Amino acid sequence: MSDILEKSQARQRLRTLGEALDSGALQQVARILNGGLSPSDIAHLLESSPPRQRAVLWNLVDKDLEGDVLQYLNDDIRSYFLSKLNAQELAAVIEDFESDDLADLLQQLPDAVIQEVLDTMDAQDRERVEEVLSYPEDTAGGLMNTDTVTVRPDISIDVVQRYLRRHRSLPPMTDSLIVVNRKDEYVGVMSLTRMLVSSPSATVREIMDTDVEPIPVTMPDNRVATLFERYDLISAPVVGDNGKLLGRITIDDVVDVIREDADHSLMSLAGLDEDEDTFAPIFRTSRRRAVWLGVNVVTAFTSATVIGLFEGTIQKVVALAVLMPIVASMGGIAGSQTLTLVIRGMALGQISRDNLRWLLNREFLSTILNSLLFSVIVAGVAVAWFGQPTIGLVIGLALIINLSIASVVGTLLPLFLKKRNIDPALAGGVVLLTVTDVMGFLSFLGLATIFYG
Repeated sequence: MSDILEKSQARQRLRTLGEALDSGALQQVARILNGGLSPSDIAHLLESSPPRQRAVLWNLVDKDLEGDVLQYLNDDIRSYFLSKLNAQELAAVIEDFESDDLADLLQQLPDAVIQEVLDTMDAQDRERVEEVLSYPEDTAGGLMNTDTVTVRPDISIDVVQRYLRRHRSLPPMTDSLIVVNRKDEYVGVMSLTRMLVSSPSATVREIMDTDVEPIPVTMPDNRVATLFERYDLISAPVVGDNGKLLGRITIDDVVDVIREDADHSLMSLAGLDEDEDTFAPIFRTSRRRAVWLGVNVVTAFTSATVIGLFEGTIQKVVALAVLMPIVASMGGIAGSQTLTLVIRGMALGQISRDNLRWLLNREFLSTILNSLLFSVIVAGVAVAWFGQPTIGLVIGLALIINLSIASVVGTLLPLFLKKRNIDPALAGGVVLLTVTDVMGFLSFLGLATIFYG
């Protein structure tokens, strides 16, 4: 009940702030921003505002809050605000950042600025950040935080508890302590809840869990997310090739990965960046979208070229011009269904060489059944519409051909693109629709040329 009340109050404060901003009461806006809203709410407000209002709001945010707000902004907007800060201002803003969050932020800056910011940090913090920066952003190393609490397996629980009391606080999301040997090699984990209910005289070795597998530092971030989801993890240790502990990954970072992957899949279907700013300026928006509009022009001309090959047939049977979009559209829908299923299966790690043949057979046979059903329906409508049995036969056969091809292409295309390091979510839809359009027109108009002479 308290969470619902807090959310309701936050929404009310946001409405009040919007009204104050519209009326030009900037002092009231500043008071609400810095005294009544959380950093995540401020970030949401900035992302929901057009550029001019966004600039006003950012200037009203207290300097002490800027770092916290930046952590919640999407990359596009965060990069814009970072570009307005010099190295000294950046150093002040990021003072309390954790190493993984700081590495994410620095990766959006030019190399010269990164070095300037690192030079302002003390040796220990700089070493931690450089450790994370040495790994690609989309790997476990890029996600991990080097701030860990470790214990040795041969000490007693009483000693561990006295050691923990010396800390002012534990790192966020600490649900367990990581057990390492004297060479800092990973041994296991010890749950805090298990430690609290165990005898003070017991040793760490007696109650630790050695079945928890550490995450290799080079593991892709989407596989890390899959492991957290499968085993309901809150945190997990990260190790190097030599088995030494390097850091840990926490659930808040994994949630960010899941959200970014979902945004990427959705936006890629339209050829857009997952960090696309909803309120980006006109020219930047136009420039980003022009690339895929250009690709679409090429694919459209490809389809038009195929249609042009059968211009004589279309002139003889005008009904073909009316019906041919049906064949291409049905193939596109059937292929997109299969493509989406396969891309999702790949993201979840469910598709391998062992089950690919079964999946391909299933998709092909299910598409055949649907194509037989809808070819009869569409053919019947075509015959009733134009009174030509031949046109019904042509469109029925073309549907079966195009839907069958669509199912095979939809299954194999994502795997083909992935093997060549091309993002299936980004390029798969464009390639598939081109194939189904071309094959739909080719099969329909080709069969019509054969039957109508």
